[in-house]
Amino acid sequence: MKDSKGWDGKLRVERHAVLANPEALEDPDEYSDEDAPPVEQIEADEDLLEDFEDDVDDIDLVHCRISSLPALHLERFTKLEKLCLRQNEITRITLPESLAPTLTDLDLYDNMIAHIRGLDHLTNLTSLDLSFNNIKHIKNISTLVKLTDLYFVQNRIQKIEGLEGLKVLRNLELGANRIRDIENLDDLTALEELWLGKNKITEIKNVTPLTNLKILSLPSNRLTSISGISALTNLEELYLSHNAIANISGLDSNPNLRVLDLSSNQISRLENLSHLTNLEELWASNNQLESFDEVDKELRDKEKLTTVYFEGNLLQTKAPALYRNKVRLALPQVQQIDATYVRVS
Repeated sequence: MKDSKGWDGKLRVERHAVLANPEALEDPDEYSDEDAPPVEQIEADEDLLEDFEDDVDDIDLVHCRISSLPALHLERFTKLEKLCLRQNEITRITLPESLAPTLTDLDLYDNMIAHIRGLDHLTNLTSLDLSFNNIKHIKNISTLVKLTDLYFVQNRIQKIEGLEGLKVLRNLELGANRIRDIENLDDLTALEELWLGKNKITEIKNVTPLTNLKILSLPSNRLTSISGISALTNLEELYLSHNAIANISGLDSNPNLRVLDLSSNQISRLENLSHLTNLEELWASNNQLESFDEVDKELRDKEKLTTVYFEGNLLQTKAPALYRNKVRLALPQVQQIDATYVRVS
């Protein structure tokens, strides 16, 4: 019998939850369950791949609520080259050894992976995407010496490590992590693209060995100056928006720059750009620039310059009605001012 409030007359004993690992609350970022027993994985109710032929070379299972890789019975696919398992619930990488001879592209973007394990045998991988997971440490990938593209966007990584031996790596994505220092990249001499946006980096350093680098991306960090890139003579694109940079400098040895993004910094003078004769795009919105004479002096002779962004500077806010015409007069070669294309009369 229960009354109108649901009380059934039985004794209520006050219970308190007890944490088995209270240290996790004290320092949740450092606490790791790496040595804990594996989480039980429930077998799939149906074979998601029952309609696939054994000789298929590309499998794409996006957002299928997959948690158990063994349940997919991937061992029967003897010619599989590309496996995409984005947006699932995978916590452990358990792939059969039979995939090793053919698998070159593995995409595990947006899952629940905390530790990199189970990849050692996949030595023919050229592309590995572990973005949007819960990874804290880069490890156990040193056998993947054929990797050309490696993605770790939006994880919990604090240190660049574990990349030794990846001598043909071309593209490394480490954006949106917790990295404070650029380090341990000496082996990556073939690297052409390094993406480190949205971290906690205060200084550009330890990139001297990366002489083949064409793209360096460091927006939304804690940089106060442009430095440390004199060895990057092949650099073509440099992204430094949303930092605390006060001066344009340090670009004397980068004559091949085509794209320079300095938006949302604290720059008050347009300077030290005259030698960048290959410049095609200059993004300098939301700074403190106010001199059209500097625009004329630094950019007029840039024949390849097609795009400039100056909105949010005093150049634009002091006289918004005249701003575009002034830029056009100073830079007649430009085809786009901010987000708007220039009309050809």
